Order: sequence, then C-alpha cells, then structure tokens
Amino acid sequence: MPQIWMTYDELATLNGCTTAEARQQALQLSLDRRKSRDGNTRVKLTPVLMGRFFETIRDTDSALDDAVAALRETHRQMSGILAAEQESLRRGVA
Repeated sequence: MPQIWMTYDELATLNGCTTAEARQQALQLSLDRRKSRDGNTRVKLTPVLMGRFFETIRDTDSALDDAVAALRETHRQMSGILAAEQESLRRGVA
C-alpha cells in the first residue's frame, strides 16, 4: 500500500478548508505525523483521503487522458491500414 504524506496546507487544499481546519481534522482522524527535514509537519493520508487525492489528480489530467486515448485510436487505425496494405501486397505478389 502506497503512503502519501501531505503538509497541512496541502491537506487543506485537498479538503477545501483552511490550514487550521486541516490540522484539526488530522488530529481528529489521528493521522500519523512527522516533521520533515524542510521543517514542515506532514500527515499520512488514510486510504479514503488517498482515494480523494487520486480523484483530484485524475480530474486534472483529463486532457492528458484524452490525448493518450486519441493517440491510441490513431495507432489502432494506422495499424489496421498497414495490415490491410501488407495483405494486399501479399496477394499481389503470391
């Protein structure tokens, strides 16, 4: 299971609240906390919070997902054309 650690500011952005509210939520949920080398305290997300985090990433990358899907479709179409051309050449040569 992956671990995702966030600062209180990042958690606040994820939850749509203030940093103070995010800190309070982290305390209420008894999230593991660690002080990082950069001086910021980070909390370990629960599986539910990780799910929410992954959803936000997925939502922001929808344009990228669309581009990848378009490239795959183009590849599929081109592969079909290429296969048809190769079959025609085989028939013509044989």
